[in-house]
Amino acid sequence: MTTALNLTSCSTTPERETQKPPVPTIPKAKEILPPPQTPQKVDPARPAVKPPLPEAVKPPLPLTTKPISPTNQNVRYFVRQMIGKHHFKERELTELLESAVIKDSILKQISSPSEGLPWHKYRKIFLTEARIEGGVKFWRENEQALAAVSEETGVAPEIIVAIIGVETGYGKNMGNHRVLDALATLAFAYPPRSVFFTSELEQFLLLCREENKDPREPLGSYAGAMGYPQFMPSSFRSLAKDFEHDGHRDIWKNPRDAIASVANYFEKNGWQRGQSVAVSANAIGMQYKTFLSKELKPNTTIGQLNNIGVNTKENVAANANVKLVALEQVEGDELWVCFHNFYVITRYNHSPLYAMAAYQLSQEIKQRR
Repeated sequence: MTTALNLTSCSTTPERETQKPPVPTIPKAKEILPPPQTPQKVDPARPAVKPPLPEAVKPPLPLTTKPISPTNQNVRYFVRQMIGKHHFKERELTELLESAVIKDSILKQISSPSEGLPWHKYRKIFLTEARIEGGVKFWRENEQALAAVSEETGVAPEIIVAIIGVETGYGKNMGNHRVLDALATLAFAYPPRSVFFTSELEQFLLLCREENKDPREPLGSYAGAMGYPQFMPSSFRSLAKDFEHDGHRDIWKNPRDAIASVANYFEKNGWQRGQSVAVSANAIGMQYKTFLSKELKPNTTIGQLNNIGVNTKENVAANANVKLVALEQVEGDELWVCFHNFYVITRYNHSPLYAMAAYQLSQEIKQRR
């Protein structure tokens, strides 16, 4: 059994979180094996790598990483909170946090997300032949699970497949940062989102206790997102599903658990069975720009848009609630009229670019299948 931080021997679902947990025991750092390292290829033409220097004379860490200081006021406050709220032990939790490192590469990535690109560049990242064909293959390999989950939740199978495709290329790229490092870096060294990522670090440690995981082991994205669907720890605890009914919600190695988890995410956020996501539109003149805003919820009707010269390429009821979205192309805006299910996709990632990429990918996969 994997050694875990402060864990009991069985998992605890979010619904059972109201029970007072037993006082946990955190293993000391020396009792836990470090995460596995990728073996380096040896070039016989080059000298062998020297053995590591003794601890006392090791060179300092490179400038790209640095250890977390236990004297940091935010770290100390976090430790006190985890002791008071969740019965973690001070010494072991402090040792765990000291094993995490602040990574400059993470700070750089979160400062320049791909959602800052214009649509004509953003779309090319996800609407690729490889991702479309990969989606067809993933659907074929998991057809029974997709059919069962879609029937239960009402979430279209192509949407589930596309989300996993956008997030990780169907599990091929789940991230190579330790989740502990990612969340600690953003919690304690990135003030703009410190509150959010401190909360996610809390959720991650609870997740590891519930799922009997060593918190030094899980890998994820630079933001701490995990597994096939790239769930943040809070989403995992509240929405991840055990499709196999084996007592574990394994979104890292079990694509069926990931499929059920994505569908549950959308269902819980109000996905409407059998309803449209978006339809293409065009406009006469520029008055349509008065209906553009950062608001993602449907905030107008087709009738109101028709009155200012916006028309859809498919028939839509005049009283339908919609959101007008303009996507930046090289030669002007690409207009879409988006429905409630489009808004639900933005609950997964709060970006209309993301939602449209996922939707268009889903349609390409569905047509090829």
